[in-house]
Amino acid sequence: MTLPQTMTIIAAEGAGGPEVLKPATAPLPAVRADEVLIRVRAAGVNRPDVAQRMGAYPPPPGASPLIGLEVAGEVVMAGAAVRGYRVGDRVCALTNGGGYAQYCVAPEAQTLPWPVGYDAIRAGAVPETYFTVWANLFGHGRLQAGETALIHGGTSGIGVTAIQLAKAFGATVYATAGSDEKVAACVGLGADAGINYRTEDFAERIKTLTGGKGVDVVLDMVGASYFSKNIRSLAIDGRLVMIAFLGGAKVEAMDLAPIMTRRLTVTGSTMRPRTTAQKGAIAEALRAKVWPLLAEGRCGPVIHTVFPLADAAAAHALMESSAHIGKIMLEVS
Repeated sequence: MTLPQTMTIIAAEGAGGPEVLKPATAPLPAVRADEVLIRVRAAGVNRPDVAQRMGAYPPPPGASPLIGLEVAGEVVMAGAAVRGYRVGDRVCALTNGGGYAQYCVAPEAQTLPWPVGYDAIRAGAVPETYFTVWANLFGHGRLQAGETALIHGGTSGIGVTAIQLAKAFGATVYATAGSDEKVAACVGLGADAGINYRTEDFAERIKTLTGGKGVDVVLDMVGASYFSKNIRSLAIDGRLVMIAFLGGAKVEAMDLAPIMTRRLTVTGSTMRPRTTAQKGAIAEALRAKVWPLLAEGRCGPVIHTVFPLADAAAAHALMESSAHIGKIMLEVS
């Protein structure tokens, strides 16, 4: 296969608002021995992309400086150590960066086949949220069948994924959202109840919904401004899992006694600093336990809007508006 020497990318012309994102031309990325080169057909837009654009989420050493953490497309080159994929295979991948481009490299270990019945847009909408939810809700959060979970941001890409997976694995699910329309969408996705955080105190509503017991796991991307209410929402031996700090990272003047008296766990993680081996272990768990559910239609991404790659700035503006329900995608021609 003859590949071009250059490709179209989306470059960030300095840190700033969506307007810094501009189409540009760059050489194709070099392929390491354990990587595949993917001809990108679709790339997902995620909150970490916004943070990177603003200068707050730098790529790890050795990773592409370009924005973009998930792609779907076809393998056009495989490194010398790659054994599971061949040229022409349709794959999606959790990348270490570089997804907003016509070609992108990804470690073989972080690459998965398109779920059965999926096209490029749907396949490209899966990796970032499914890796994140699996690692945090079921890994750090240890959510089990028969337990209860509170999912914040229920109509975000993460929220949609968390609601569906928690229900698929037998949990009772409550979700917060910022409008009655979004609350209804959460219930439509499988949540047992939705809470409009603009008009209700979610901690008080959780107390009512659980008969005063609280939930076993809270998945939170808000951070400081929700911390005390999250603690109030947890049952004995409950787990608070934090994956972002949209409402601040520093908590001040709070009573820590409930953490001890109710044996609570406060934990959290980010995906990007994990090693390839750690991400590969998550990928194998997804292939074994979640890919069959995707093929059966028991869960799957909700696509809100698809933009052409050149309109990445508009996609970021929509992401920052929080007006979307589900995933925002870039189509790469």
